[in-house]
Amino acid sequence: MSSAIRPAWMEPPTRLGNTAKGLVLTAIVLAVTFPFLIVISTSLAGQAEISGGGGFVLWPSHPTFEAYTSVLSGGIVTRAVLVSAGVTLVGTAISLTVTVLTAYGLSRSGTVFHRPLLLIVLLTFLFTPGIIPSYLVVKQLGLLDNYASLILPTAISAFNVVIVRGFFQGIPQELLDSARIDGAGEWRILRTMVLPLSKAVVAVVGLFYAVAYWNSFFSATLYLSDSTKWPLQLVLRTYVLQGAPLAGMDQGAGDVPPPQQAVQMAVVVLAVIPILCVYPFIQRHFSKGVLTGAVKG
Repeated sequence: MSSAIRPAWMEPPTRLGNTAKGLVLTAIVLAVTFPFLIVISTSLAGQAEISGGGGFVLWPSHPTFEAYTSVLSGGIVTRAVLVSAGVTLVGTAISLTVTVLTAYGLSRSGTVFHRPLLLIVLLTFLFTPGIIPSYLVVKQLGLLDNYASLILPTAISAFNVVIVRGFFQGIPQELLDSARIDGAGEWRILRTMVLPLSKAVVAVVGLFYAVAYWNSFFSATLYLSDSTKWPLQLVLRTYVLQGAPLAGMDQGAGDVPPPQQAVQMAVVVLAVIPILCVYPFIQRHFSKGVLTGAVKG
């Protein structure tokens, strides 16, 4: 096949093309990492450097952890971190369990009420509950000012159910039939055969759920009026955006409080670091999981 009729994606890469790709990728990496570097540097800087840099510092000459000590010693942020971590862990476990069970049931065409249940799941893509109906349901269930209100209303995502169902349908039926011939029930098939083959999609869906629970603040705004139960994101929004002080915050060494910008950036770092620590363990499954259902055969 001559080069004149070969598709563009089959052409060998040129030096100019590789250089252009490298420059573009370098620009993207800098655009992503530069703001985060400024946030970390500002959280470690003193008042003089922040004032001299116009509110932000690229590289502190005398880094200090006074902002982090001040934030964590007050108890407000520490409690909020524990609340967010608890809601994320419990919520992700519940959501993954419900999603896997629902997707497995819907992937088996012979299950009871298969078509009506699948139709209900698909209809949620078109009709979503509004804020007021959701609030009234949570109120009638007695979940206001309860951590369950941050988990149960969003415990299952129809999109994730469809993704996991598509992956389960791709598992060879002959493999499952051979297990049934050997006397295995549905629970054992799901536990010992389906889930080990579905690590990629479960890991990706679990990451989606975990990020959603960790970053959620709107549900807490609606359902939690007790500020002592607020998750980290709501505390972050209240302090960083509205500038409201955190009650009980330590004033730092020598009765001199750390710079307000440094404290704000420290709270931002505390909110971002946990997800960054989790992602490397999920990354190897991510590329395979996000392509689930895209390639057949």
